[in-house]
Amino acid sequence: MKFKLARQILSKDLHEIIEREVKRQKFVVLRPTKKNLTELAEVSGTIQKQGFVKHLVRKKLSHNLGHGIFLHKEAQPVAKGQMIAPYAGAVSLVPQYGGDNSAYVFDLLSEILLTKEEQALFDKERNYHPRRRYSLILDAYKQGNFTRYINHSSHPNIIARYFKIPTNSLGLEPAPLEIIYMAKKTILPGEQLLVSYEDEEESYWGPLKIKPFPMTPQTFQLDASLKLISTSDSIAFSI
Repeated sequence: MKFKLARQILSKDLHEIIEREVKRQKFVVLRPTKKNLTELAEVSGTIQKQGFVKHLVRKKLSHNLGHGIFLHKEAQPVAKGQMIAPYAGAVSLVPQYGGDNSAYVFDLLSEILLTKEEQALFDKERNYHPRRRYSLILDAYKQGNFTRYINHSSHPNIIARYFKIPTNSLGLEPAPLEIIYMAKKTILPGEQLLVSYEDEEESYWGPLKIKPFPMTPQTFQLDASLKLISTSDSIAFSI
C-alpha cells in the first residue's frame, strides 16, 4: 500500500504551540490508558512495517466512491472502544478561514494566535499581524495510512478521539494532541468501517460542495469469499 505513515508528522516547534493552545483554550483531550498505549504501539509498528493490519481489507466500491476499509470476514468482531489506528498525516498551521480543498484534512484546533517570531516561521509569505488567527490541520492527502480510506457515514461505527500521548516506555513519540480512530460500537466481520466527517457545525461537506453518499456499515459488506456485496442494489462484484 502506498500510504504507510504510522502516525502524524509533528515538528518540535508545533509541539510547543499545540501544548500552549490546548492549555489556553482548555481543549479537552483524553489521557490514554495502558491498554490504549499498548494498542497504539502495536498498530503503529504494524503499519510502519507492513502498511496495513491483517484483520482489515481494502476494497474498491461501486458508484465511483473510491475505496473502503472492511473488517475481514474471518476476523473476530472489533469490540466497542478498541483502537483502530491513528489518523496520520502532516500537521501544519494555516490562516483561519483561508479554505482548504483537500478531502483528507482534519481540523484539530482553531483560534490560534502566534507571536511575531512564530508567524515568521510558519507564515513566511505574509507580514506580521497580531490579530491574525490560525488553524491547526492534519492533512493525509500526500502522506497518511489506511485510515484515509475510511468513509463517511451519518451512522458511523468508528469515532475520532483526541488523545495526549505522554512520555512512555513503549517507544511512542509523545504528542500533545493526536487523532485516533476507535470503535464506536461492535463491528462485525464483513462490515465496512465508517466515521462521521462532520462536527457539530456540519462544516465538512458544505465547503466541498459535495452531497455525501448515504452509507451505513451494512450498505457494502464482504461475503465469505471476500467479494463485495452491495446491499443497496443487491449487486455483487469482486476486485
